[in-house]
Amino acid sequence: MTDWDRHDLYETCVQSVDHLAPLLRAIHGGHPRVLGEDFSGTAALSHAWIGSDPEAQAIAVDLDDEALRKHTAQERVDARLADVRDVSDPCDVLFVGNFSIGYLHTRAELVEYLSHARSRLNRSPSGGGVFVCDTYGGETAWTIGDVHRPHSLGGGWVCRYTWEQSEADPLTGMVVNRIHFRIERAGVIEQEILDAFVYRWRLWSVPELRDAMAEAGFEITQVYAKLAEAVDDEGNAYTTPVTDPEELDGSFIVLVAARAGSG
Repeated sequence: MTDWDRHDLYETCVQSVDHLAPLLRAIHGGHPRVLGEDFSGTAALSHAWIGSDPEAQAIAVDLDDEALRKHTAQERVDARLADVRDVSDPCDVLFVGNFSIGYLHTRAELVEYLSHARSRLNRSPSGGGVFVCDTYGGETAWTIGDVHRPHSLGGGWVCRYTWEQSEADPLTGMVVNRIHFRIERAGVIEQEILDAFVYRWRLWSVPELRDAMAEAGFEITQVYAKLAEAVDDEGNAYTTPVTDPEELDGSFIVLVAARAGSG
C-alpha cells in the first residue's frame, strides 16, 4: 500500500500551476520576471513560474515550514518562512491564491495588507506591477455542502477529492472549508485522509476586494475568469477582463487584479 502525502494530493487535485503561471503573465500584460507568491504553501506556482522562463525568479512566503520544504530547493526560488506582511522584496506580479486572501478576517487587515502588497510592486514607465488574488462567489457561495471530483494518480490509482463547505455565515462573511482525500484502486479504498486541510476564512466578495484595493491606493482593478481554457497547448495565455456578469456562471471562481500604475 502506498502512503500518499496530503501536500502531493493537494497539488494534483486543487492546483493548476502550469496554466496559472502563463495566465498571470498575460494579466500583467508585459514581461514580468519576478513573482511574489504570498501564502504560498508548497510554492508549486513559484517553481512553475521559473520553469517557463530561464530569467524568472520567485519569492514564496508562508508560515508552514513543512509545506515550504516540500519541493527541492531551487536557486531562483526564494522560499521564505515568514509572515507575508514582513516581506518587502519587490516583484512584478504578486499573487495570493487558493482563496488565501481570506486569512485576513477584517477589512482593516485587508487594506493594510493590500497597501503593503502595492508597495512591493515594481514600477516602470511602460506600466506597473500587478497584484492578483482569487475568490469565489455566486448562488452557492453560502451553501453548506460538498463537491467531489476524481483525479487519476497513474498506475490505476484514483484520488476522490472532496471540497466541503461545512460552515457559512453571510452575516459575518465567515466560512469553514475542508478538503478530504480518498485513494482508491480497482474499486478498493486504500487510504482516506479526512480534514487533510481545514480553513476558517473570511469570504471576500469581488466588490469588497475592489473597494479595499482602491482604498489601498491601486489605480485600476479588473476581474478575470480563472479558466484553464485560457491557456493553449503551447502554454500561451489569452484573457480579457470580465465586464458583463452574464459572462460568469452561477457559481464562479475569479481572479481579481489590481494595478499599481506606472512611475
